[in-house]
Amino acid sequence: EVSTMARKVIKTAQVPFVLEPQDKPAHICMCGLSQNQPFCDGSHKKTLDEAEGKIYTYKEDGMREECSTDGCDSCDSCK
Repeated sequence: EVSTMARKVIKTAQVPFVLEPQDKPAHICMCGLSQNQPFCDGSHKKTLDEAEGKIYTYKEDGMREECSTDGCDSCDSCK
């Protein structure tokens, strides 16, 4: 039996990692939001207005929710 488990992955990068040299550079997702993992699809642009020191959760539909820093039971995604 295979068990499934949700994971909370904390990513802080707001730009992709570029693999070079190649015929065409490959951009590796570093924000964790790409729907084309492990490659960048531009989803990191959603993170550009995040406030430093804040924690955010992104839902599958791309909506962002700010988490409380006093414990991770305050936002819907962490409950």
